[in-house]
Amino acid sequence: MYKKIRENLKYQKPIEIKDKTIKKLKEVPFRKMAPNIVTLMALCAGITTIRYAILGKWTMAMVCIFLASIFDGLDGRVARKLKASSKFGAELDSLSDFVSFGVGPAIFMYQWSVHSIPHWGWILTLLFAAAMSLRLARFNTMLEDQKVPEYWTHYFVGVPAPMASAIAMMPILISFDYPEFEVFLRNPYFCAFLMLLVAFLMISRIPTISLKKTKINSNLVLPLMVLFALLISCLLTNPWLTMGLFTLCYVLTIPFTVIKFFKDKKAYQK
Repeated sequence: MYKKIRENLKYQKPIEIKDKTIKKLKEVPFRKMAPNIVTLMALCAGITTIRYAILGKWTMAMVCIFLASIFDGLDGRVARKLKASSKFGAELDSLSDFVSFGVGPAIFMYQWSVHSIPHWGWILTLLFAAAMSLRLARFNTMLEDQKVPEYWTHYFVGVPAPMASAIAMMPILISFDYPEFEVFLRNPYFCAFLMLLVAFLMISRIPTISLKKTKINSNLVLPLMVLFALLISCLLTNPWLTMGLFTLCYVLTIPFTVIKFFKDKKAYQK
């Protein structure tokens, strides 16, 4: 009996697996790769920031962070336009943000100023990077939560990664156009306080403005376009000072954003 079973198994035809998913895995359309390529460009710019910061080339390091922020803003839009959003892309984007806006700016600030604080300078650097990782981890988990109230869609929880790095490096931006104030702006204790403040803002639950779903009154479109043109002209003439002042204006809007948030929350609960 066992002999017959072995013979039957010997001459049995191999099972043909006709699974279309296997064929699909062999071919990936380029549009699926395009957003990830943009994200990798942001990652490379963020890593290059570290290189220039170590070499003391402050302007080039800042340019790399600026490029990383541009690519970071583009990858999500490219994914939505091409309908190529994926879980892999979301995870890659978070890793890129951690390097570009967490590790890169932290080492930049360490090399530029806080390294002169014995022991505590490096501790602050690690704290800033750790706060960025916690902020991104919380952001990813909140994306999976489908029970977010409608009024929350107009706000971020804490300061987003690109703006957090910009606030931390605001003294560097202003010092490029006003080197006479560098003695104060480069003070290690002032920069240490700023890094601590930004680390707190990142991990806090303070609501900050999000423009993704913000709607503009039609009467305000033309004035805002004029202001945008003014901002572009200022960027072309005094780029570093303009970005520094723009970042300062963002910080000043946080208290007003908190007030607006509680008004929206109260209206939602009625």
